[in-house]
Amino acid sequence: MNNKIVVGITQGDSNGISYEVIIKSLSDNRILELCTPVVYGSSKLFGFYKKMVDEAEGVSVNVITSPSDIHHKRVNIINCVPESVAAEPGKSTPESSRGAFLSLDKAINHLKTGGIDVLVTAPFNKASMQAEGFTFPGHTEYLTSEFERGDSLMFMVSSAFKIGVVTNHIPLKDVPGAISAELIAKKCRIMANSLKRDFGIEHPKIAVLSLNPHSGERGVLGREEIDIIIPAIEELKSEGELVFGPYSSDSFFASSLFKKFDAILAMYHDQGLTPFKTLSYDGGVNFTAGLPVVRTSPDHGTAYEIAGKNIANHSSMLNAIYTAIDIFKNRVEYDEIRKNPLKVEIPVSRGND
Repeated sequence: MNNKIVVGITQGDSNGISYEVIIKSLSDNRILELCTPVVYGSSKLFGFYKKMVDEAEGVSVNVITSPSDIHHKRVNIINCVPESVAAEPGKSTPESSRGAFLSLDKAINHLKTGGIDVLVTAPFNKASMQAEGFTFPGHTEYLTSEFERGDSLMFMVSSAFKIGVVTNHIPLKDVPGAISAELIAKKCRIMANSLKRDFGIEHPKIAVLSLNPHSGERGVLGREEIDIIIPAIEELKSEGELVFGPYSSDSFFASSLFKKFDAILAMYHDQGLTPFKTLSYDGGVNFTAGLPVVRTSPDHGTAYEIAGKNIANHSSMLNAIYTAIDIFKNRVEYDEIRKNPLKVEIPVSRGND
């Protein structure tokens, strides 16, 4: 019996850099030792991009129709897009967007039925997906709906730090009306639980950022800190969580203060992702916390401008695969300890003391 974790990988938009970073990642000799990859997409498109990647010469491919046919010593591919779809690097087309959805849909079905253990999603073009009838702002919201969760957390993780956002893909003008003490507390609970179960941090310390400049200057620059954010923090503290703030994001990241926390909760998308992508370089990972399954993705987009040129950096995709594997293992260990606390002794991190 094979005990390797089965990692499902969606093709994303086939005209972006997805296949390039997937193939480069799967060319790493460590991958087949750690897991069994299953690519959801097209063996034809995989072959097209493989010819562009020099280090992919030794990648052995096994085309299958279902997870029951998996070969654990090869890269497996499940064809789920029409054979007629052609590669057009750098172009956003209806066919590439439709293929991205078909790939995602098939992988999620197999994730639900246990055919794969974790899911790593390659990027797609959100605007093109909307034109094809995809009614969700992104992967995070779609997966949250598919697994019938009332909420989840977009949780960006790297070796530098971890940061989640209260509001995901919404216009900036809508952010103040969208945040509430209840929502902030809910997102922070998801974050705290994830740090404990998914990352092995027993007593995580969480920093909460402010919404307004200088944390509102005691109401002069806005009352959201006084009326919404601070009450949420106090509620969480009363529950025993180590939550602090609110901190003004400019000075928070300009100093080394952010390094003293296990994770940070930002109020909106760019407030969190701008410092994350700046400080995490090319190795950041997008993880959807709060789901019953493990889903990660690289923290970049389709990058049409460099598609087909064999210059894409695959570090984020490779880290997304490694992170999914680590989280899956951490969950197994955590749940086993919870079930049998006297029988299992596994050391866990205590966070930043």
